[in-house]
Amino acid sequence: MRTVEHYFTVPLDHSEPSGESITVFAREYVSAAHSEEAAGALPWLLFLQGGPGGRGNRWGSLGGWSKAAAQDFRILMLDQRGTGLSTPLDRTTLPGRGSAPAQAAYLEHFRADSIVADAELIRAALGSGPWTIYGQSYGGFCALTYLSFAPEGLREVLITGGLAPLTGSADDVYRATYQRVAARNEEYFGWYPEDRKTVERIARHLRSTTEMMPDGVPLTVERFQMAGAFLGGNTRVDSLHYLLEDAFVQTPGGPRLSDTFLEQLQGVVSRRSNPLYALMHESIYGQGQATNWSAWRMLAENPWFRPDAEPLLLTGEMVYPWYFEQDPALEPLREVAELLACRQDWQPLYDSRVLATNTVPVAAAVYSDDIYVDRDLSLRTAAAVQGLQVWETADFHHDGIADDGERIFARLLGMARSSGR
Repeated sequence: MRTVEHYFTVPLDHSEPSGESITVFAREYVSAAHSEEAAGALPWLLFLQGGPGGRGNRWGSLGGWSKAAAQDFRILMLDQRGTGLSTPLDRTTLPGRGSAPAQAAYLEHFRADSIVADAELIRAALGSGPWTIYGQSYGGFCALTYLSFAPEGLREVLITGGLAPLTGSADDVYRATYQRVAARNEEYFGWYPEDRKTVERIARHLRSTTEMMPDGVPLTVERFQMAGAFLGGNTRVDSLHYLLEDAFVQTPGGPRLSDTFLEQLQGVVSRRSNPLYALMHESIYGQGQATNWSAWRMLAENPWFRPDAEPLLLTGEMVYPWYFEQDPALEPLREVAELLACRQDWQPLYDSRVLATNTVPVAAAVYSDDIYVDRDLSLRTAAAVQGLQVWETADFHHDGIADDGERIFARLLGMARSSGR
C-alpha cells in the first residue's frame, strides 16, 4: 500500500468560521496495485472510527475490509478532532483552556455535528464530489448526523454496529445495555464455568487485599468489572478467558494478582489514551436534555451489576462518575466531566424530517446480540430513515469487521448499490 498524510485547518466552532481554528489529521491509504495515476482517479471512501475518542486505525498493511475497499477506493482514515495527530485533547492539554466551565464550553465542539462539518470541509479541500462513508460503531452515529445535515456530500453510506437512537434519552440506551450485558455474562460463563469461580475469587481478594495497578492506584472491584469490555466481540471473549487464566500467582505472603494480569488489565481500565471516551460518551445521546450520569443512575435499576453483588457481573461500556476518581488520567478532568453530565442544552444531532425523506443509499449491519448498540433501538432507527437497508445477523458481535470485514464490507456495498437510487 501507499500512504499520504493530510493536515487540514478547520474552525473550532463551525458557526464562527473566522474564529479559532484547530487541526484535523487524516491518512490516505491506496493499494499499491494501482499506479499513482490510476489511484488519483479513484473515488474517496471516508472511514469514521468508533469511539468517541478513538483515533483512526494505523494499518501496517491492507487486510479485511480495507483490502476489499482499496480495490475501488482511496481510503481516508480520519483522526476525528481531539484524537491522534489532530489537535490533541487530554488531561495535559485541556487545562490550557482555562477554568472547568471554559473547558466544558470547548468540549461542546467535539461531537458528531462538528466531526461532520470537518468532513465536509475536508471533502471540498480534496476536490471530491459526493463520497462514500463507512461508519463503525460511533462512526455510524456520525454517519446519521451526516445524512441529517449534509446529505449532499454523500454518494452512499455503510454502517456497522452503529445505528444510534434518533430520539429518547440516554436512560433508554442504558436500560437496554444492562439487559444485553447481563445476557452476555450468562452466555460467557456458560462457555467458561471455571471463569465464574475466578471472577469471584478476584472480587473476594480485592475486598481484603490491596493490589496496585501499574498506574499506581489500587485496583478496585468496580474497576476490575470493566474487563467486561471483552464481552463485546466474538473472538475477544476468548481474550477475556486468557486474561483470567493466569490472574493469580503464589507468593511467600500468599496468593496475589500477577503482574501479567495487572499489566493486561491496565490497558482495559485506563482512559489515558482516549479520555474523550469517558468525557463525551454519554453526550452522544444528549439532545436537548442532560444525561446526568445515566449509566450510574440506571445501575439502581440493575443492582446485580453492583460491585458488592454476588455473583459478580462484568460491565460493558458504561461510564460512571468514579472513573474520574479512580483513573489518574481522568482525575484532573473530574469537574469538567460533571459539568458535561449536567449540561441541558445539547444541540440536536439528527434531523428526523430529513432522514424520513432520505435519498442517499444506506446499508447497515445490525448485530442481533450487540451489547453496545442495542438491536431493538437500531431497528427502530432503521425504520425512520427512508431507504435504509438492514442486514441483521447473529454471526457477529460489535467488532464484526475485525472478524470478517471483507465479507461485511462487500455485502453492505452491494446492498447500497442495488437500491437503484
